[in-house]
Amino acid sequence: MDMARPHRDDRLKGKVAIITGAGSRGDGVGNGRAAAVLLARHGARVALVDTDANAAEETARLIAAEGGVAQIYDGDVSDRASCEAIVERTVEGFGRLDILVNNVGLTGPRGDAIEVDDLAWDSAMRINVASMMLMAKYAIPEMMKSGGGSIVNLASIAGLRGGHPSLLYPTSKSAVIGLTRAMAAHHGRAGIRVNCIAPGTVYTPMVASRGMSDEMRKARAAGTLLGTEGTGWDIGYGVLFLASEEARWITGITLAIDGGASVGQTGSPVPPSEPLRH
Repeated sequence: MDMARPHRDDRLKGKVAIITGAGSRGDGVGNGRAAAVLLARHGARVALVDTDANAAEETARLIAAEGGVAQIYDGDVSDRASCEAIVERTVEGFGRLDILVNNVGLTGPRGDAIEVDDLAWDSAMRINVASMMLMAKYAIPEMMKSGGGSIVNLASIAGLRGGHPSLLYPTSKSAVIGLTRAMAAHHGRAGIRVNCIAPGTVYTPMVASRGMSDEMRKARAAGTLLGTEGTGWDIGYGVLFLASEEARWITGITLAIDGGASVGQTGSPVPPSEPLRH
């Protein structure tokens, strides 16, 4: 299956979505770009938020080529006033807001508790976690005016597993998962669904920019039960599902899209010739 191949329906017709981190750092399709293209492909009008105008413009070009509608908004989602302005401009331009995809995040400072730089820690936590709260702060009241909405937060399987060379990254991604559950509990009666996606070893332009060797990619693939890496499209289709009416009775969950990596590898605890004894 060619996941990039256009297959269009109108399940999101009349809906308006904001996608943060909607560009891709380099050629190809990352999580935010894939989500934006797919939401637009299925009828939503989309607001593309990114600090890199060129990256967002390429996403807008892909959407326009399929007949979709997108607007680009420059903004810093770690800044309260910027988040407020993004939501205000989206509603002014499109008349409503139904979907928010919180996709911005970074690896952050390296190191364990002894080594990590505490000032860099504060900055990274604001980008990875507080930004999602700030966008939701202004998005939820607009969603309530339309009778409800859907928020999809992007975390990582590192937030489920914990094991990671650095302390900041899994800590922040675990916080996103907790934030998702709390927001779902707070706003469910208002018709706001809040869910989380935890991507695994997805090969995106950002990952490629780090100089990923063939050996490293093979090792990443071997760490999944399916023996493959994921792509931005895998994550984008998860966002599409959670944002749509097909997921109308789903809220507060974390959907791991990771080829089974978070489950762990199979193995036999005893030689196969020996019977199990209880």
